[in-house]
Parts: sequence; structure tokens; C-alpha cells
Amino acid sequence: MDRRQQKTRAAIFQAFSRLLERKRFENITVQEIIDLANIGRSTFYAHFETKDDLLKELCEELFSHIVDSAMDCTHTHGLYSEGNAPESVFCHLLQHLAENDNHILQLLSCESNEIFLRYFKDSLNELIHMQVVNRTSRKMACLPEDFLVNHISGSFVEMVLWWLKGGRKQAPEELDRYFRAVIGPVL
Repeated sequence: MDRRQQKTRAAIFQAFSRLLERKRFENITVQEIIDLANIGRSTFYAHFETKDDLLKELCEELFSHIVDSAMDCTHTHGLYSEGNAPESVFCHLLQHLAENDNHILQLLSCESNEIFLRYFKDSLNELIHMQVVNRTSRKMACLPEDFLVNHISGSFVEMVLWWLKGGRKQAPEELDRYFRAVIGPVL
């Protein structure tokens, strides 16, 4: 993708995100997106077939960036200039969320948040499977692996929602301690 296409795509994502902060997904029109992005209709459709495709790609881009960053311990975004990266993948993930790249926290708490939360949870499943379930001893042989992954990712998403509703008072390290205290016995 050339630079011009990247700029157009970024303008569409930004316009869409701004609209999502004010309106439910179902009430946003393609016309509103193209007006706010200052592009033509054919340009929009050259990048996305539908508004649903735009939503899917926005979520994939946002969440894959955060999840990939959490899985790659060398990718620190300058978070750890004073010391080492945290051992916990959950703490790393929370720190990236706290940075609020691309206004992700607003999207997770907007009127259409159920859509974003579903994509977020789906993105977490792979991370949890690779970084947690595969690395722990299988004390829980009686539980299906997909059940365990679903339980942990669902708990993490609910914790993030609790954190957002509470005004983000806890630091990522404190949330990480809470979360590991709760899931530790399960693992």
C-alpha cells in the first residue's frame, strides 16, 4: 500500500472512530464517514466494501497491534526506558491499553462497545492460549482448553471494563496483580 492509500485509510479510521465516540455503530452512515474523512464515496469503497468491513479492519488493526506488542517483549514503545519490561503479559497489555493508542479506551467504552469488546476478546484468545495456557502445567486436565482460554479472556475484558467505569484509578501494575491473583488458582 502506498503512502497516499495509507493516509486515506488513516483518515477513514479516524473519522469512523470519532463518529463512534458520539453515535452507535448502527446509526453511522457511510456518508457521514466520507464527509468527516473528506474523501469521495468511490474512494471509501475502494478501501472497504461495507461499513461492517471497515469496523472489522479497524478492530483487527487496533487489537492486533496491542496484542502483538504484548507478545513481543522487545516491543516496548518506550514504556520501560527506566527498567525491564514486566514479566506478566497481562501487565504489558494493560500498559499498552493505558497509553490509549488510537483512542482505544474510548472505543471500548463507547455506545457501540459490545462490538469492540467482542473483537478485543477474540484477539485476546490467541494471546492467552500462547502465553498462558501453553506455558502452564496442565493441572486442569479435566477442563477443555478452549473453555479455559474463554474464561481467562472474558475475565480480562470484564476487568478492563471495570477499570474504565471506575475512572482508571489503578495503575496497570496494580490491575495485573489483581488479575493474576484471581486467575492464578485456576491455572
